[in-house]
Amino acid sequence: MTDKPSQKAPHVGLFATCLVDLFRPGVGFAAIKLLEDAGCTVSVPQSQTCCGQPAYNSGDRRDAAAIAKTVIAAFEAYDFVVVPSGSCGGTIKKHYPGLLGDDREWGARAEALSAKTHELISFLTDILGVAAVSARFDGSVTYHDSCSGLREMGIEAQPRALLETVDGLTIREMADADVCCGFGGTFCVKYPELSNAIVEKKTEAIAASGADTVLAGDLGCLMNMAGKLQRQGRPIKARHVAEVLAGMTDMPAIGESE
Repeated sequence: MTDKPSQKAPHVGLFATCLVDLFRPGVGFAAIKLLEDAGCTVSVPQSQTCCGQPAYNSGDRRDAAAIAKTVIAAFEAYDFVVVPSGSCGGTIKKHYPGLLGDDREWGARAEALSAKTHELISFLTDILGVAAVSARFDGSVTYHDSCSGLREMGIEAQPRALLETVDGLTIREMADADVCCGFGGTFCVKYPELSNAIVEKKTEAIAASGADTVLAGDLGCLMNMAGKLQRQGRPIKARHVAEVLAGMTDMPAIGESE
């Protein structure tokens, strides 16, 4: 009797996102650790750039399409594309096919990339079948469901299920966890007063939960909430969920000085 051939490790292309690259590279390293612990080979293509979401949401379809083509060319050779962000993941998965649908060549390539693009936590749970992590976090957390992650990518139960397996961690659900934090990319720039009113309600809900730390899967949301919490003088930390699941919480929380 012969042994079965070992299954080839999936080769993942990590789409790091602009915010992770520029403001919180530790999230990218946490994502890599989680993926490698799950048996993946991970590459981070140097030719990757912005997903094009700011241009797309602002109505600049020409530049958004050009950016999308760059992303497709950089990532189409991998088995999967994994993104530690529901909003960037949603742009690639949900909007690239429509953006390039009239282009005979690039429309098909956009569809192919869309089919293998996943948000990080859902990829771990829904595709790889990861049911637990080996990490410890001594404290209580509350989880914010980002708009794109929840409504475009279906991310809700997956991070909570993995957080339940972290030693020492207690989840304290906030009221209206699925309500927008007010960031919305360029929304917070175009409508700052409205954005501020929305995030103020969000930080009130975070504080009322009694949690020490707020977690989310989108860095834009986290930076927005962390900034408001600090301006209010609330001693509540903000972290990307990948950092906690990977056990990489030695670095300062988001918005704190090194």
